[in-house]
Parts: sequence; structure tokens; C-alpha cells
Amino acid sequence: MKTLIICFSYHHNNTAKIASVFAKILDAEIKTPADADQTGICEYDLVGFGSGIYFGKHHKVLLDLAGKLPLMADKKAFIFSTSGQTGKTEKFHQQLRERLQLKGYDIAGEFNCAGFDTYGLLKIGGGIKKGHPNEDDLKDAEAFAQNLKQPATA
Repeated sequence: MKTLIICFSYHHNNTAKIASVFAKILDAEIKTPADADQTGICEYDLVGFGSGIYFGKHHKVLLDLAGKLPLMADKKAFIFSTSGQTGKTEKFHQQLRERLQLKGYDIAGEFNCAGFDTYGLLKIGGGIKKGHPNEDDLKDAEAFAQNLKQPATA
């Protein structure tokens, strides 16, 4: 299975750490949204899309890329993120999920874990989720990626 991971990781490289775990397990290439060729994405069987969460959604550059993708048929994608708040994966991933589904992607799975966050006023108090993603988060990412490798059962 030929896999591409498109990741935008900006402040603390939280999401890049998760993308690296996925890449190792899935034998995938990692690109930034700026480096991802919209038409070249068609060559992959599985494409992961991830970034940190900013104001309750993925970063604008990732959302913009998803909106510009060509229509696909029978292509699988997965969505991932890191965030200072956790437990809101459904909400955090909604905009990206909807854009990918409109382009014909079948969402094979979604992953979110804690990430060190020092945005805005959080910086004053030293941030939240310091030390994340941690070893447990990385193990969860490994398990998620292993699950993506499993063939779909009918």
C-alpha cells in the first residue's frame, strides 16, 4: 500500500512527531501541504492529513489543500491532529473530514492526541499538556497506524 502523509506542524512539532510514527509503521513519505502535489496525491492508496488544532480546527494551509484536491474515487484517507484540548476529535476534524469526503475520500480512521500548547494567553502560564505527545501518545499512534495496515473486513 503506497502511503503519503501530509503534515503541517508549526509551533512545537507535536504533530510531526505523530506523523513520524505513522510514517515508520506505514512505510510512508511525509510532505508539507506546500510540497504536496495536488495531482500527484492520486498516485497513493492511502493519504494521511494532519496538523495541530487551531481555534477548533486544522491549520488553514491543510484545509485549503483539501479544498483544492481533485475529485477521487476509491481513495482512502486518514485524519490526525494534536491539540491542547483532547476528547473533541469529532468536532476538531469536522471541517477537514467534510472537505475530504466532498472530494471522494473514504475516511479510514481519525487520530488525536495531546500536544504541548503555548498559544496566546496559555504562554503566560507555561502552556498546557507539557511533555505531550509522550510515550503513551506515541504508542497509541503506533497502534492506530498498525490498524490502518489491516485489510478491511467485509
